[in-house]
Amino acid sequence: MTPAIIAFVVLLLIGAPVAVVMALSGLAGGFAMGGERMLGIITDRMFAGVSGFLLIAVPYFIFTAELMNQGGLTHKLIAFNNALFGRVRGALSHVNISVSVFFAGLTGAAITDTVAIGKIMIPEMKKQGYDAEYAAAITACSSIIGPIIPPSVVMVVYATLLRDISVIDLFAGGIIPGLLMALALLAVSFFLAWKRGYPKQAPTPLKVAAMSFLMALPAMIVPLIILGGILSGLTTITEASGFAAVYAIVIGVVFYRTLTWRKIWHALVVTVRFSGVVFFLLATSAVLGWFVTRSGIARDAAGLITTFSDSTFLQLLLVCLLLILVGTVMDVLPALVVVAPVLVPAMIQLGVDPLHFAILMIVVLNISNVTPPVGMTLMTAARIADVPFERAIIASLPFYVAFIVVILLLVTFPSLSTWIPSLLG
Repeated sequence: MTPAIIAFVVLLLIGAPVAVVMALSGLAGGFAMGGERMLGIITDRMFAGVSGFLLIAVPYFIFTAELMNQGGLTHKLIAFNNALFGRVRGALSHVNISVSVFFAGLTGAAITDTVAIGKIMIPEMKKQGYDAEYAAAITACSSIIGPIIPPSVVMVVYATLLRDISVIDLFAGGIIPGLLMALALLAVSFFLAWKRGYPKQAPTPLKVAAMSFLMALPAMIVPLIILGGILSGLTTITEASGFAAVYAIVIGVVFYRTLTWRKIWHALVVTVRFSGVVFFLLATSAVLGWFVTRSGIARDAAGLITTFSDSTFLQLLLVCLLLILVGTVMDVLPALVVVAPVLVPAMIQLGVDPLHFAILMIVVLNISNVTPPVGMTLMTAARIADVPFERAIIASLPFYVAFIVVILLLVTFPSLSTWIPSLLG
């Protein structure tokens, strides 16, 4: 086990790609356990990590999201949500959050939401008198709703890594936590808008509001196609994801007439690049996961957690703190594939419901995506807003209160994650 840990730490410190770190540390650990005879297992494990039928859905989800972005459907969703909050103080602040909820059902990736929404909302918020750093902060903080509310690429990856939970249960389990996150962020947004006197907008005429709803309706049907088909049992994950991509092309080309062949080609290129990263991470994580299983690290981790407290509540809070620390230096997907094989078996040994812990882990890792020093979504939003990263961090602090409240609620009430899946049987 020691050679694997040494290799893992050294490679991380020298800045090696996470996938290389996982592959080489697993290789070092396997060689230390059984010599050269263990090396033949590595290629087998890498193939097994990417051979799951479920993973076919990943490129389809990514492709659907890119088609929506290229087709300009973000504008339609923003116009509809603007009609809902038009006369409320700080309307654009609330629209930013509500759009992320609708957009979550289209993309399932925080960075995608940040770029798609931020490029439109941040300049408009600055134009209406909002602080640039605040516009960046609320865009980044609300974008993490994307991977929590299904469909979610992160959840598909999780179900592939830890095969004891179905992706359908993960999708169903993320609905309430995602909406809870949106409500918590809206509460902070309303308070800050009242305290700072953010501007109101002119009320939207009923005719204009109805038209904006009709224009956004085809885009809002996409999540219903995906979730409705999956949760009702009419389609598999892969069938629903493929149908969603076809539907996105049809409405982009025929209904909105904003999707050209050039844009479709660009969406395909982005899909191939992002999918390649995801699959490479999964292949190498399978090597590290195999070593973790064989070496007994998960059992040792469970024993270490119990030394701090026998309370499940405190144990979960301790693990959440660890996940945030990991997430401050790694992006969500790399962090997930590194820590999940260790922590999930350990928490199951301690009696934690695996679905509850899965949703909690996904929520916390996404929250850490807006915490320094990495905080990719916050860093991206700061660049769009053209403000220093440090100022965006300070502006995000009030929203961290909402994050803490959501984490405490999820830790205290496991049913928030398990209720809807239990209804589905």
